[in-house]
Amino acid sequence: MDEMPAEKRAPIQETYGCIKWEMKFMPLGETAESQQQSRDELKSLSKQNAPNQDVVKQLTRSTFYTQRKEVNNGKEIKYLLEDWPFLFDEMAVHFEELTGVSLKETFVRNLDLKGERLLNYLETVAVNKSKRLVQSFTNIQLMRREHTGPSGDVLEMVLLLLSYFDEKEDVMFTYVEDTCLAEEVQMDQVPLTPTIVVFGQSCFSAKRWMLSVDRMIVQPSITSFIPALCLMFGSFYVFNIHYPVVLASTLEFLQRCFFSINPERGTKVEKTSKSRLHMNPRVITLIQDLSDHEWCSQ
Repeated sequence: MDEMPAEKRAPIQETYGCIKWEMKFMPLGETAESQQQSRDELKSLSKQNAPNQDVVKQLTRSTFYTQRKEVNNGKEIKYLLEDWPFLFDEMAVHFEELTGVSLKETFVRNLDLKGERLLNYLETVAVNKSKRLVQSFTNIQLMRREHTGPSGDVLEMVLLLLSYFDEKEDVMFTYVEDTCLAEEVQMDQVPLTPTIVVFGQSCFSAKRWMLSVDRMIVQPSITSFIPALCLMFGSFYVFNIHYPVVLASTLEFLQRCFFSINPERGTKVEKTSKSRLHMNPRVITLIQDLSDHEWCSQ
C-alpha cells in the first residue's frame, strides 16, 4: 500500500491557504546535488557585505523544494536560520511559491483599496459599540501625535482591529527599550508564535522593529511597520504555525481582506474544543458591515 502523502497527513491548519505545501517531485532540471550546490552558494553569499539580490532571490526560489521538505519535516527555527541564511530576508519569495500570493505587494495594493474605508468605519461606527474600542481610539489619537505618514494609519488600523475583536495586543507585539540589542531581549517573555518586537514604549514612536519566531530573533532590524507586519503574517504560513486563538479573528481578517488568501473551508487557528472548519463569523460580520458602510457613504 502506498504511503499517504504528507499533505494529507498534515493538520489542516498547516496546509490551509497553500498551493504548494508539499512538492512530490523536484523541479525539472534539479537534482539533490544541484539543490545542495545552491544551498552552499546561498551560505557563501550570506557572508558577503552586499550580495547580488537577484542571484539570492533566484537561488531561494530554485531551492524552494528542499526548504519546504525541511520545514515540513519539523526542522527547528535555529537550524533553518543557520542552514538557510536568506530564508528570513527573502521570506516573500518562499511565501509566494507556497501560497501564490505576493506578500508585501498584495498587502499594499489592498491597503490602497480598503485601508481608508476600514479605518473610517472603525473610527466612526464601530467605536460607538465597544468600551475597549473607545479607550483604544482615544489612546491612539494621543500617541499619533508622535508619528505621521502611511505606516501610522496601518498601525492604527491593526490596533483598532485588535480592540474591535477584543484580542490580545501583547501576543502580537512585545515592547523593549529603544536601545535594546537583539541578544538583550528577554525571550522567555516573548510568545512562541510570530511576534513583532517594538523598540520603545509605543508603536507610534518606534524607529525600529524585530521579528521573533519560536522565541528566536530572526530579523533583528526592520525599519518600518508594514514590512514587519508582512513578515510576521508570512511566518505563520512559511513555518506551519497555527494562529493563536487570542489573535484568531484579527489574523483571519488581515488574511482575507489584506493578503487575499480566501479558502472556502478549513482554518489556520490552533485546535481547541471549539475549533471551526468554516470562516470565522466575526470576520464575516465585519466584512459585511464594511460593505454596508461603503454603500451608505456613497
